[in-house]
Amino acid sequence: PEASLKLAPWMAGLAVIGIIYGALVAFRQKDVKRLVAYSSISHLGFVMLGIFALNLQGLQGAILQMVNHGLSTGALFLVVGMLYERRHTRLLENFGGLWKVVPVLGALALVTMLSSVGLPGLNGFVGEFTILLGGFSSTAIGSPWFAGVAALGVILAAVYLFHMFQKLFLGPVTHEENLKLKDLSVREILILAPILIMACWIGIYPKPFFMLMAPAVEKLTALVQSAALLAH
Repeated sequence: PEASLKLAPWMAGLAVIGIIYGALVAFRQKDVKRLVAYSSISHLGFVMLGIFALNLQGLQGAILQMVNHGLSTGALFLVVGMLYERRHTRLLENFGGLWKVVPVLGALALVTMLSSVGLPGLNGFVGEFTILLGGFSSTAIGSPWFAGVAALGVILAAVYLFHMFQKLFLGPVTHEENLKLKDLSVREILILAPILIMACWIGIYPKPFFMLMAPAVEKLTALVQSAALLAH
């Protein structure tokens, strides 16, 4: 804990760089899978910030956000895989207007992206908001500016994910090949449904998840606090 306390501001700085850098690089991607991969770097920067806030809110938010990341980014990769199976390309320029052709896939992809963006009522919001609260009130980090800059990452996530959604699903169908695409099968819907149900559950009622992790996180924060008292 002594080393963690000493390095907390530096680790928070690296976390914020990861959040912003990952978001900017994600926005520049032309390949859908690469875009989702770089968005993953950005989201895990929030986890790092929450861990090194070294307080109850930050650590609980970080643990929950790791679960959220597995759900949201996992679902995004599944959506990308389903698109690739149909079209055998991942380039954004080869899509467009898919909402008219595959509306069920479009609707489920939209919920998945909103989950990743952190829309209130879905899992990403609970994790990121709790992390930012922990970051703002953290004595280990020593400055609310880290959390303030990290909050820009939430805005940037909306930019690159909605840019991706627009390129994939909105506008006119620009390629004739896309007119022949089949919508999701029952099997594919059943694969995505449990993930999206979990995303909604965490977003609407996260209390059971916080209660589950509370004993371990309270022990850890007590350890850090005792180390901080000894250091002073």
